Amino acid sequence: MADASILLEARDVTVRFGGLTAVDAVNMQLRAGELVGIIGPNGAGKTTFFNAVSGVVAPTSGHLFAEGIELTGRGPHLHAAHGIARTFQTPRVMSDMTLTDNVRFGMEFAGRRREPIAGLRSEHDILDMLGLASLADRPASEVTPSQQRLLEIGMALGTRPRVLLLDEVAAGLTEAEVDAMARRIRKLRDEHGLTVVWIEHAVTTLLKYVERVLVLHQGRKIADGTPAEVVRNAEVVEAYLGDEMVEVAP
Repeated sequence: MADASILLEARDVTVRFGGLTAVDAVNMQLRAGELVGIIGPNGAGKTTFFNAVSGVVAPTSGHLFAEGIELTGRGPHLHAAHGIARTFQTPRVMSDMTLTDNVRFGMEFAGRRREPIAGLRSEHDILDMLGLASLADRPASEVTPSQQRLLEIGMALGTRPRVLLLDEVAAGLTEAEVDAMARRIRKLRDEHGLTVVWIEHAVTTLLKYVERVLVLHQGRKIADGTPAEVVRNAEVVEAYLGDEMVEVAP
């Protein structure tokens, strides 16, 4: 019998491109209310793993489940319909559409039959939470790159997810913007009940805000634990983080 507390599960998910194994038998279980970070060097398989979990690419082998329902090989639309939303490294917004219409597109993508997120029932609620309400009628092409990143999160929230996958949403932001982004991500979990998984190269910031960390290296999961456990993991230090982990170790 499936564990009803598990919102999303990856079992031995493997993704191969020809002779290259980008993701190698990775397992992950997510429960309601978790805030999880995924770290690893370039080429570790982080984004490819997100692509598999969100239906963008089909796993070569392994299985994906959302609340016990198998989604292996199903497309992004069905993943969204089952409460899984994600952002991309490069924001994918509709530049000619207003911010409000971009968020509305997210709502229509997953279908309005899904239950609204607590406190985020409308396009305005979502834009206001992200600090974008004053720009609601602007075309997306007229806002800054950091605001486009926030807008893409808004589009993902429009699908009314239970699980939100964030792929390097702090990339290219200033130090102050990175910290503000991290606080918003924590707020989504704390105040709006979402389960959040966050890939990020800003390791120091990420480790301050998440409660569990997965570390990928060469497609394999080499660690899964609290930030304090991960920063002291000898395999993690050797494979990727080195002195950087000594600096952030509590």
